[in-house]
Amino acid sequence: MAAHSTTTLTGAPPFIPIRRALISVSDKTGLVDFARQLVAAKVELFSTGGTRRSLEEAGLAVRDVGEYTGFPEMLDGRVKTLHPKVHGGILCRHELPEDMAALKQHGILTFELVVVNLYPFEQTIQRAGVTDAEAIEQIDIGGPSLVRGAAKNHRYVTVITSADQYATVQAEIQANGGTSIETRRKLAGAAYSSTASYDTAIAAYFARSAAKAESQTPAVTTNAQPTDNQFEPQVQLALQLRESLRYGENPHQPAALYVRPNAPSAALVNAAQLNGKELSYNNWLDLDAAWSMARSLAGPAAVIIKHNNPCGAATDSSLSVAMRSALDGDPVSAFGSVIGINRAVDAATAEVLCEPDRFVEAIVAPGYNPDALQILKTKPKWKANVRLMQVEGGTGIGDSSLVYRQINGGFLVQAEDSAADLESDWTVVTEVQPTAEQLDELRFAWSMVRHVKSNAILLSKKCALVGVGAGQMSRVDSVEIAIRKAGPRSVGSVLASDAFFPFGDSIPIAAQAGVVAVIQPGGSRRDAEVIAACNMHKIPMIFTARRHFKH
Repeated sequence: MAAHSTTTLTGAPPFIPIRRALISVSDKTGLVDFARQLVAAKVELFSTGGTRRSLEEAGLAVRDVGEYTGFPEMLDGRVKTLHPKVHGGILCRHELPEDMAALKQHGILTFELVVVNLYPFEQTIQRAGVTDAEAIEQIDIGGPSLVRGAAKNHRYVTVITSADQYATVQAEIQANGGTSIETRRKLAGAAYSSTASYDTAIAAYFARSAAKAESQTPAVTTNAQPTDNQFEPQVQLALQLRESLRYGENPHQPAALYVRPNAPSAALVNAAQLNGKELSYNNWLDLDAAWSMARSLAGPAAVIIKHNNPCGAATDSSLSVAMRSALDGDPVSAFGSVIGINRAVDAATAEVLCEPDRFVEAIVAPGYNPDALQILKTKPKWKANVRLMQVEGGTGIGDSSLVYRQINGGFLVQAEDSAADLESDWTVVTEVQPTAEQLDELRFAWSMVRHVKSNAILLSKKCALVGVGAGQMSRVDSVEIAIRKAGPRSVGSVLASDAFFPFGDSIPIAAQAGVVAVIQPGGSRRDAEVIAACNMHKIPMIFTARRHFKH
């Protein structure tokens, strides 16, 4: 192994004059204006391929990297900047005589500024119908090498990896002819973050491809247990700071929003805010729950969220009727709630939301008709404050992605509980069969109970929540709370339980309240006792063979 230099450099030059810039970017936003400022500051530009052509078309003098190295681009542009005359000029230590002597011996120029953003790999793989060959061609090789080299040598080199960094660098060049060590170090950190995120996306792509090659079936489609090969031996989480929040769950807790660089378009983090105050930490949590629940329902639907649990939900052929039914599920709890809607909000639905004595914190929907937007922004007392969020993307139960949950010292990882249940796994275990109408109601109740914190009991009637018991230590307590919330509406309702009944004691309570059908996973040692209780009260019950416990 070759020996490395042990020379120690003390201190750091306060400002490094920028004489030459190497520019190679895929995203050319703001590039020409920035390059003009560099030329005005007497910075010599070097570039490659499409970037060079863009600068030349703007009338800027730019030197071709291939002409400088004496080695042309080759292999359809796969090899452009991988050359000692490029990397030597980036990695040299200006204060070491032996480094500068080596540059002089080989005719290598120094580069004090490197401007690179990488091939759009993440955007490419999100395109519908993209082939594996197309994805692989968007794996940048030279770009990350330039970025990492410049970031390593930030003592002398400024590295830019995003157009939003142009202004800071430009201002320092204009003021001082170069950048400060503080700026260079900050930009170096951002550069390593960008390459880490990039490599993480590529690694995840190959992991998905490998899993698909091993099996053409989705990872979670039946009640089978997940296999070990679903989980990678090492996971990199690449997140980008989107914004600092006012505070966390409580005012004394600092908080921020970080996003995945390749988050799907239907994810809440990609929502556009059309109105209202900035979102709080709790708003984000409730909006995410509201959007997840609303988009899991096929028909026009509305979901009312309070503290991450639904206090109302309904589906109907008319969105405005669904909205009213959802709000009526628990009118007291609905005050100050967050609402998810799975269709573009129309004027009739907006009018329901603006009725007297209603107060809404935030709404998320795939769109708002112009007249509905006008009503929500002008009619209610809370018009200026309500957060109106618009998320592109249709409905659907989810993408079966992995869910990460932090514990002290690590993370728990599991597949998201988003796979559709198979009714072929359902069994009517009672003597009485559910009617077609009851079966439709049971489907709705079962689709919603997975979103309620356990122990979860949900009563629904006419495809609307009428009572919810959530987060109780005892399932019978949840039954009693749901019935109390429903009041007289429990008569004729159906009951869904996210996990099995450990005892038969909840069935008589439900029967006395007027519950007419039950759906639950089954699997208790006392299933026979629960079935007997349903038979005694002539209540049909379905076992789904799948639990939807939400801890």
